[in-house]
Amino acid sequence: MTTTRLAEQLQFIVETDKLKRILRQTLVTQDKTQENDAEHSWHLAMMAFLLGEYSNDSNLNISRVMKMVLIHDLVEIYAGDTFCYDYEAAKDEEKREIEAAEKIFVLLPADQAKDLRLMWDEFEERTTQEARFAAALDRLQPLLLNFNTQGTSWKKHDIKRSEVIERNKHIEDGSKELWDYALWLIDESVRRGYLQGS
Repeated sequence: MTTTRLAEQLQFIVETDKLKRILRQTLVTQDKTQENDAEHSWHLAMMAFLLGEYSNDSNLNISRVMKMVLIHDLVEIYAGDTFCYDYEAAKDEEKREIEAAEKIFVLLPADQAKDLRLMWDEFEERTTQEARFAAALDRLQPLLLNFNTQGTSWKKHDIKRSEVIERNKHIEDGSKELWDYALWLIDESVRRGYLQGS
């Protein structure tokens, strides 16, 4: 027998397994298959662990960043992944994700439900340095994958440099150093023909 609390936690854990079936437009580097949300979240946690020293804030709580990136896409279990350059689908993305947040986090015991929902809101609003750094990693990771798959996803959707800059410019809010690298990577992608100029 399990306690009610443990049962709720385990139910949530089983529900989050569904994240593995949510596919993104970004491709993984080895076989160029579509990355899923669980792979993306794990990759961000690894980046947080390794790249925390590049945050604009030397007092960054890296444990909080790692938790944030592990939960930030859980809402996509119900809301689906919205391709960042699909401007039509993005119109109701916030509404869909808020509705999904109200559905997923309440599966947990009340104290954990409240904590995770507040952390998810923090990530979305980017009001703390932890949230800004987590969001910076969330933007940098697809750039790395697109570069290392020769821009396959960018080419498929006819993405231009200006769109990539606009989408990713808030990397600088979390890390000026990572933004400098992102700019180099974007311009190198144009030079190599992975990404359209202008």
